[in-house]
Amino acid sequence: MTAATDYTLAELCIVAASQAFANDGEVLATGIGVIPRLAASLAMKTSNTDLMMTDSEAWMLSEPNPIGNRPADFVPALESWMGFSRIFDNVWSGKRHAMLGPTQIDRFGQSNTSALGGTYEKPKTMMLGARGFPGNSISHPNSFFVPEHNSRVFMDGECDFVSSIGYNPARLPKGHKLDDVDIRLVITNLCVMDFGGPNHQIRLVSLHPGVTAEQVQQNTGYPVHIPAEVPVTAAPTVEQLAVIAALDPHNQRAQQIKDNPPGIRA
Repeated sequence: MTAATDYTLAELCIVAASQAFANDGEVLATGIGVIPRLAASLAMKTSNTDLMMTDSEAWMLSEPNPIGNRPADFVPALESWMGFSRIFDNVWSGKRHAMLGPTQIDRFGQSNTSALGGTYEKPKTMMLGARGFPGNSISHPNSFFVPEHNSRVFMDGECDFVSSIGYNPARLPKGHKLDDVDIRLVITNLCVMDFGGPNHQIRLVSLHPGVTAEQVQQNTGYPVHIPAEVPVTAAPTVEQLAVIAALDPHNQRAQQIKDNPPGIRA
């Protein structure tokens, strides 16, 4: 594999995010949003060919669909059918890994996709809602993608509205323990993190080229565990970039991070 020298930050994030699925084996990958969807698709095409994916409705695919408008003669690679009831069986069994972009992530790894500010009864801003996230987060692994790493997302205190379970003993469902929570990777425009620090503290896994650990901490509202040695996030390979371009022929990835700067920043 040949490392690329010319790539965008979005492409770097897609490749970094695809590593969340690399060792999953045969599980259902759900990428919510352009970069998570491309990350899961890239993993299915390269690092984990056993990965399962739907067409976002009820058909299982043997090849991930490209995103955006497709030619009139496009034929999806339909393999089998997974209706709503089978999706739930899959979720409860833990054979799924979802990646999405919460509006807030607190120090426990709890996330907010529901509401901001105000009170529970009368928030200032309403969003998508928790939907199935509480059950999903206790039943199977989840990862996060954050296009703009700042202290409003990684905020001080607890999320305004807790939409998903995290490493917070006070909010564990009855009969569950912290080891039941499985938050894999957090990919942002600055770095890759996980919750593998002491007592499930958020931990710096790699820094994107040109970013410092100090910048990550300055933009995080709670302490980040920073190991003595932090690698630079691996550059995409030429082969990975070719797969990404085929999966995203309309270059929707370029619109997902503000100004989409080069992956190698000064």
